[in-house]
Amino acid sequence: MHKKLAYFQATMAGVGYCPFASGTAGSLATLPFAFILAYYFGVWGIILGSIVVFFAGAAATKEVLKYTKHDPSIVVIDEMAGQLLSFVLVADKLYSNTNLGAFILYALGFGLFRLFDIIKPQPAKWADSELVSAWGVMLDDVFAGVYAALVLYGIDKFLMF
Repeated sequence: MHKKLAYFQATMAGVGYCPFASGTAGSLATLPFAFILAYYFGVWGIILGSIVVFFAGAAATKEVLKYTKHDPSIVVIDEMAGQLLSFVLVADKLYSNTNLGAFILYALGFGLFRLFDIIKPQPAKWADSELVSAWGVMLDDVFAGVYAALVLYGIDKFLMF
């Protein structure tokens, strides 16, 4: 992969260069994409979007890591993969839906993903610290996305958005 294309992709078209909280900026920038995928394609849009972003992100991150330290803050494509995944279990509720409940689910999914990405419960911590590669950069956010998806699903079932 060409270096400039890899940086463009890994930084989500420059979002990763945000001078503060680049991971949060990457997650926030993912929300419109998540909305489009969930609204028009439901669970399959979220699943396929997560898979494509994961593998494209791993390829771009592998190239970027040739020139940087492990998991540099400019790489935020991993946030996109994990943030998308956080909506997979409620995507049926988000399909063709623009009511207040749907937007509450997006906000909660965003907050939960950021929480789990920051605290890194196992196996996210293992992936972040032990897999010193593009796979580790991507997988810790995937694990955070899975945790967020499970908690968001539970909240949705309990509060019935």
